[in-house]
Formats: sequence, structure tokens, C-alpha cells
Amino acid sequence: MSEPSVSAAGIDLHARQVRRFRLQDRFFHHSTQLFAFVVLAALVGILVSLTIEAWPSLEAFGPSFLWTNIWSVPDDEYGALAAIYGTVVTSVLALLIAVPISFGIALFLTETCPVWLRRPLGTAIELLAGIPSIVYGIWGLFVFAPLFADHIQPPLQALLGDVPVIGNWFSGPPIGVGILTASIVLSLMVIPFVASVMRDVFETVPHVLKESAYGMGCTTWEVMRNIVLPYTRVGVIGGIMLGLGRALGETMAVTFVIGNANRINGSLFAPGTSIASTLANEFGEADPGLHIASLFALGLVLFVITFVVLAISRWLISRSMGREGL
Repeated sequence: MSEPSVSAAGIDLHARQVRRFRLQDRFFHHSTQLFAFVVLAALVGILVSLTIEAWPSLEAFGPSFLWTNIWSVPDDEYGALAAIYGTVVTSVLALLIAVPISFGIALFLTETCPVWLRRPLGTAIELLAGIPSIVYGIWGLFVFAPLFADHIQPPLQALLGDVPVIGNWFSGPPIGVGILTASIVLSLMVIPFVASVMRDVFETVPHVLKESAYGMGCTTWEVMRNIVLPYTRVGVIGGIMLGLGRALGETMAVTFVIGNANRINGSLFAPGTSIASTLANEFGEADPGLHIASLFALGLVLFVITFVVLAISRWLISRSMGREGL
């Protein structure tokens, strides 16, 4: 008579445990789902609030706000083209400088760096990412810009100023601050992020793959090109896009060295502006009306540009994973 009762008690205990575990799983599921929805709600809230605040400017200027090259506070006329141009050009130039250097750093740290130097050098590169952007801006304005104007811009102008097509990019007086200076400072800020990500993904490559390639007589470059890069393509793309996102939204460092001139000039030596620097310079003193609405519209444009960049990066990653059959 005892066995059926014990068996029933055991079944009842098991059923209670199953119900408890199910409730715990359900609570965990709904909690994490709530966290995800909070982030999504914050994203939608930012987009909606930017649109509402920017609506007077969007209504007054329409789509032409995006391609109008004018920013006149006294005349209450505003266009975003100069700021968009400066943002895109400085970010792209920063990536063109930073990606090859970051690739070289990651290659050195993972393949050819002595063991005793690998950890301190990697730590030093990661520490660069923690330096506040205003420090980069102060260094760029008071140290790098004078050196750039005296020792780099004149040789560049002499070497490339008469070259067809690209000669105009290096015209104008060498004043130190400008689009190219901002791009170089941005590249210094981007390099730690991209190099750290590349180093981490390069280290995920199984050693047996690289050792097999070296055993077949491949050089270090052939191993990187044919083994490491195909294996880590997704991570490399993610690191590059992380650097691009950092460059697009950078404010204080760019504000110090870009020159803050609301106009488009074909020369990379000329002063310019960016969306973030325009917001930093004018938002605190903007009058209610079209001026502050146009600044919100610039913020909305930057939000959209960043979203497009992230969407493109996700598409590239998905395409790479699709080719690999993941």
C-alpha cells in the first residue's frame, strides 16, 4: 500500500517542479522581451520626438532642406547640404586612413608580434579608445594643426596640387584646420575600435587552419588573405562599421579642428562643418523658431544616416553569412 502513495507523491512533486520551472521560464522570457521592447520604444521615441521638433523646418523648406547649401541665421534660411557633406567626407576619409592601419595592427598582434610585446601593445591600443574626444580635439587644435600647416600641407600641395582632377583637393592656404585635419584626427579615434575588433576576430581562427597553410609553404600574407580574412569576414565588416558609426557621430574633436564654416569647398584644406559640430556650436544659443527646428532636423538627418549605415552593414553581414552557408 505504500508504493502507490509514494509514487503518487513523487508524481505530484514532479508536476509542481515542472509548473514552477515553466513559470520561471515564462517570467524570464517576458522580462527579457520587456527589456528589448524598452530599447525599441526608446528608439521610436527618439525618432518621433526629433520629427516633431524638426517639423516646422521640414514644413518650411521641404525636401530641399537636404540639398540646399545655405545656413544663414540672420535671414532665417537653412539647408543641411554643407553639414551632410562635411560629415560624410570626414567619416569616409577617416575610414580610408584607419582601416589599412587597423588591419596592419591586428595582423602584427596576431601573427608576427613577439609574445612579450603582444599584451602591453594590445592594452595600449585599447586604452586609446578610452581617451575623451575633447582631449583629441585639444591636441588636434593646439598641437597637430600647427604641425600639419607647417610641415605636411605645403609638401602635399607641392606634390599633388598640379595633378589633374585631384589637384583642387589640395588647393588653398595651409591654415591647419579643415576637412583633412578633422579626418586625420577622426582616424586616430577610430583606429583603436577597428583594430581591437579585427584582432579579436583574427584570434578566433582555428590554429590548425593556419598551421596547415604554413605547412604547405604559404607566406604570412597568403595565410591572411586566403585563410584568416575569409574566415573572419563578418567580424571585419562589423568592426569597420563600428568605426564608421563612431566617426559619423563624433562631436567635440571634430568641432575643434574642422574650422566650422557652413559652406562647401572642393579643397580638403578648407574649413568645413559637420552635423555634430553644427549642433554643438549653435544649439545652446539657438532662438525658438526655424533655427532650433533646423538643428533638430540636422539631428534627424544624422539619425537617418546612421540607421542607413547600420542597415547596410547588416545586409553585408547577412550576405557574407549566406555565401558561407551559415
